[in-house]
Amino acid sequence: MSAVAGKIAVITGAGSRGGQGEAEARLLARNGARVVLVDLPGSDGAAIAAEIGADLAEFHALDVTDAEAWEELVSAVREGYGRLDILVNNAGVWLQKGVLDTTPEEFRKVVDINQTGVFLGMHFFAPLMKEQGGGSIINTCSTAGLVGGGMPHAYAASKWAVRGMSRAAAHELAPFGIRVNAICPGVINTPMIEGGEAMLDLLAATIPSGKVGQPDDVAQLVLFLASNASSYISGSEIAIDAAVSA
Repeated sequence: MSAVAGKIAVITGAGSRGGQGEAEARLLARNGARVVLVDLPGSDGAAIAAEIGADLAEFHALDVTDAEAWEELVSAVREGYGRLDILVNNAGVWLQKGVLDTTPEEFRKVVDINQTGVFLGMHFFAPLMKEQGGGSIINTCSTAGLVGGGMPHAYAASKWAVRGMSRAAAHELAPFGIRVNAICPGVINTPMIEGGEAMLDLLAATIPSGKVGQPDDVAQLVLFLASNASSYISGSEIAIDAAVSA
């Protein structure tokens, strides 16, 4: 995976301890990429970046629903590095409610973060990738974007949208050397899972392998899609769920 050495990466939602974004940032940095961690001001993003090391990581505070903040981030990346090779749209929120219980305000919030945030990332960084002749965009979907039954309504809706957006962007951006793929994690042991070990045990019983995934499992897939080893893969939706959606 030395193919990511020297590449510049932006990862949203990377400031949550124990989250997928943190694992992705650490793994890419260990493999030689320069990583820009992005998350809300109150996150642990700055501390995580400092732990990775100033020579490999930095933190930018950003609300993924804020278009002006995205423009500022693009300007900072352009000024600091002159390019962006990898964009991981990882930021997301969970809402454990069905269609009858979800309020309009709650629905909009989930869609704004999970869907609009992905759109804004692609919209503002794709031009920079186009200028340099290519790049890899990795959008975090979910098995909730592969199946509908039993899934929280707003969350599933937003993740199904991410699948469609990723496919459409992959087709549109392919002539410019930009690859776009969606990853679909299943049950991953992150702070997003509420209920602690008891809930994880319950969820593990629904998985054919009998065990939940770890953030590094997802990070390894991101590393592959970020690297030149996946140069002919675009427009794909890759489930990483131990056959839950099979």
